[in-house]
Amino acid sequence: MKNKIKYTDENLEFGEIMEDFLPPPEKLTLKEIKVQIPVELTETNLSFLKEKADKNNMSYQNLIELIINEYIKQNAGNFT
Repeated sequence: MKNKIKYTDENLEFGEIMEDFLPPPEKLTLKEIKVQIPVELTETNLSFLKEKADKNNMSYQNLIELIINEYIKQNAGNFT
């Protein structure tokens, strides 16, 4: 090392103290276990989903999952 490090006796300033910003443990949600299933789609439906997924910068698999989740949320009370 050619350059010598010059140390000074400056006061170190610490950042301001923040309150806890994380939710309590009982409010944290656990990651759901995902199960892979085979799905058969028509070429028309698949190309539509791929097109929409590309426009939203996501995979078509994630788009399918979001569609299914939304359908179940809207119709959860109707299943008996």
